[in-house]
Amino acid sequence: MSALADKLRGLRRQAGVLPPAPAPVPTPAPARQRPALPDNIAQLLGIRQRVQGSPPRRKAVVDPASLPGVTIAPGLQLCEARSAWPPAPPAFHAGFARIDEVIDPTRLFLFDTETTGLAGGTGTRAFMIGVGDWHEGGFRERQLLITTLAGEAAMLECFATWLRPDAVLVSYNGKSYDAPLLKTRFRLQQRTCPLEGLAHIDLLHPVRRRWRGAWENCRLATAERKLLQVVREDDLPGSEAPAAWLGFLRGGPTAPLHQVARHNSQDLRSLGGILHRFAAHDDSVMAP
Repeated sequence: MSALADKLRGLRRQAGVLPPAPAPVPTPAPARQRPALPDNIAQLLGIRQRVQGSPPRRKAVVDPASLPGVTIAPGLQLCEARSAWPPAPPAFHAGFARIDEVIDPTRLFLFDTETTGLAGGTGTRAFMIGVGDWHEGGFRERQLLITTLAGEAAMLECFATWLRPDAVLVSYNGKSYDAPLLKTRFRLQQRTCPLEGLAHIDLLHPVRRRWRGAWENCRLATAERKLLQVVREDDLPGSEAPAAWLGFLRGGPTAPLHQVARHNSQDLRSLGGILHRFAAHDDSVMAP
């Protein structure tokens, strides 16, 4: 068979018939290089010029002593404080919060969160949870602060251990914001939320019922100023707390975290003071 093929090829050459030349392989055109934008145009458009071979930015090493509180787990800090104010309320009927029950003050569990945003949803997380209660003759504050994203699981686990089964939650707008956010975070961690089924005194609602229209607004800062004569000085607004924490994660300073902790601490004490005014049936609070 091979001899016959060779003979046929020889006859074609003699007749001047040549096999077709192979098709040329197209050469790809060189990629067009995008010209670099002038510096002033790049700044206006918010574009950073990429520098070839530049190393990734490293997070600064954090001295644990520079953080608020003490480290109790990887990525988790605990801050604790005690004070004589606010005083513990007497046992009270919680009708002002539309709860038909007499509340023993030992059951009260005040809480407030500092979060990465106000929108809520699965993309928002609490990076600090502050808790207040009356313990051993004084007001006790405990704050959990995560310093890494991985510290959230330990924070939620610790927070859950602080709640007793008959606790009465106390917050300011917590029914609409803090509690739903924490429930979402527990669900994403595939844990049972300890807030489920607990009585909840959200002080925003009785404050609104009493002073809506009489005050410029019913924010906590307004309520504490009107009812407790608390005027904050050098306070980091809650709206700036997300930037303080996110800036720290990107290698920023720890000083703003201390400001966040002080802000959260005042929130807790103001919660206790406002609750005491309602619980004690203060005439200036309860009168129409």
